[in-house]
Amino acid sequence: MSRVVSLLLGAALLCGHGAFCRRVVSGQKVCFADFKHPCYKMAYFHELSSRVSFQEARLACESEGGVLLSLENEAEQKLIESMLQNLTKPGTGISDGDFWIGLWRNGEGQTSGACPDLYQWSDGSSSQYRNWYTDEPSCGSEKCVVMYHQPTANPGLGGPYLYQWNDDRCNMKHNYICKYEPEINPTAPVEKTYFTNQPGDTHQNVVVTEAGIIPNLIYVVIPTIPLLLLILVAFGTCCFQMLHKSKGRTKTSPHQSTLWISKSTRKESGMEV
Repeated sequence: MSRVVSLLLGAALLCGHGAFCRRVVSGQKVCFADFKHPCYKMAYFHELSSRVSFQEARLACESEGGVLLSLENEAEQKLIESMLQNLTKPGTGISDGDFWIGLWRNGEGQTSGACPDLYQWSDGSSSQYRNWYTDEPSCGSEKCVVMYHQPTANPGLGGPYLYQWNDDRCNMKHNYICKYEPEINPTAPVEKTYFTNQPGDTHQNVVVTEAGIIPNLIYVVIPTIPLLLLILVAFGTCCFQMLHKSKGRTKTSPHQSTLWISKSTRKESGMEV
């Protein structure tokens, strides 16, 4: 029960009433600040050619230590919906594009009433939670599941094609959502935590962190480039001035005598005592 409440609070904090709402960015990992709940990543591709098949999405998540999204209950479904709403809010340029989740079935062409019971989670989750669109799953050759995200499409019999599930052919190209274990030692947040406007609010905050080391290095190195250039210019100027002074000291003064006295004595050939 506490897990459900925490997830609902997370959904409210993302863009709830009176909350300071930060945009969820495609390709970023979204984590809870208490480090007890899963992290998520929305992978949205504006170019259709960049979208991936079910198996490619699954491998992409696993290569980063995660899994293709499994959903335990309605609270987690609502949390993901909040993240997608935040990701695709006006001005982001993100529009239609379904998202692969980790639900699929093994077998060929089942069309009987038992077909819906054959679906399982790719990460081994035993969750029985389902959120099918009306008349789904259609089964047949469609064995992998997407979460609908078609805000510009005309509503169907089941209403808008938003966030309900639909089975699709596994080789179709879509966006995807990854799920990760809580981060014990998370990377430094790229953005600030989500804070409500209430100063006394003790609700769990949400942290957005970049997935992987390379993005973090980029955020560290790029801002320091002007400082490095300034240090280089100052060092170069200092070296030039020191070199110039050094050359000035080695030059002979025009008023300085150029006479010298030999330390060795010479006998004059024409002088005799």
